[in-house]
Amino acid sequence: MEGTQRTPLTGSEIAAALTRLPGWTHEGGKLRKLFSFNDYSETISFVLRIAFEAEALDHHPTLVVGYNDLKVTTCTHDAGNRVTRMDIALASSIEALYAQA
Repeated sequence: MEGTQRTPLTGSEIAAALTRLPGWTHEGGKLRKLFSFNDYSETISFVLRIAFEAEALDHHPTLVVGYNDLKVTTCTHDAGNRVTRMDIALASSIEALYAQA
């Protein structure tokens, strides 16, 4: 199963997955989303939740932290920096965390 998790997805597979990931886009071969918060402490709190989830999944996104926003970008480096099922799973987990925030 591990190998199939890191196989690059087709454009149509990514498009289908994005229908279940509100606000996420596929740009430059990566999944991206900008999350908004009330203040810096909420932003950092969310970053920490993502960090623990990413460790559990052994798949780590790029996070760019602002005062009240967070830009998340993910792709699978050992799949040629393309989107795989691992990225979809991570984005889905991040969405679930955001819904709880």
